[in-house]
Amino acid sequence: MLRCDGLTLAVPGRVLAREVGFEARRGEIWAVLGANGSGKTTLVHALAGLAPVPAGTVALDGAPLGERTNAARAGLVGVLLQQEDAEFWGSVLEYVLLGRFSRARTWFGWGREDEGAAQAALEAVGLAELARRGYRTLSGGERQRARIAQLLAQDPQAFLLDEPLQHLDLRHQVAVLRLFGALARERDRAVVMVLHDALWPARFCSHALLLHDGGRVECGRAAEILSRGRLERLYGCPLQEIEAGSARFFAPL
Repeated sequence: MLRCDGLTLAVPGRVLAREVGFEARRGEIWAVLGANGSGKTTLVHALAGLAPVPAGTVALDGAPLGERTNAARAGLVGVLLQQEDAEFWGSVLEYVLLGRFSRARTWFGWGREDEGAAQAALEAVGLAELARRGYRTLSGGERQRARIAQLLAQDPQAFLLDEPLQHLDLRHQVAVLRLFGALARERDRAVVMVLHDALWPARFCSHALLLHDGGRVECGRAAEILSRGRLERLYGCPLQEIEAGSARFFAPL
């Protein structure tokens, strides 16, 4: 579905990682983990085609990402960026409807199908009752859920999520992780998400990619890659491993 080979991740004056390669297939949920400044956001931008890369290739469904039109790319890949600088002055529903832009059939407004998709997306994130509220009146956590709803309304085949849990309380963190887990399993979507908390990846993700200091990269199935030793080296702090039935969690000591 979404594949990168030999990717170099860099910011001005600094190379973060070289030879990054993995493929997020349909039905898989990838966690991207690493310390601050390790290249997680840079990787999301590279996979989305939002920034050029010094070396390497990104392909979407077997075709180089750069060969697809913007409209075709928007129909296949949805991106949740870490920051959203632009202010929106309309309602929550109108904000979520922006996710339907790539699917709009005319320039004269939204159809019933678009409004239905937006309403369903708001239901999925628990914001249906706030649909007519002004977007700028929402709290930080409510805005984050509205941003996720906009992505759901877009209905892409692959999701690239940069810190999807930021601003969310514990209940909504779990709800969002379960939501994307269901999209991967039941609707055959590919999900790649940047996470900062070591508590969740082993519980909710099928695969993981670790970006270590010095540019070293490890990736593979979560059950094999996510060990206490690897995560302690990744984050530079001691962790404890907690088992609850078949689930594993890692928490700082």
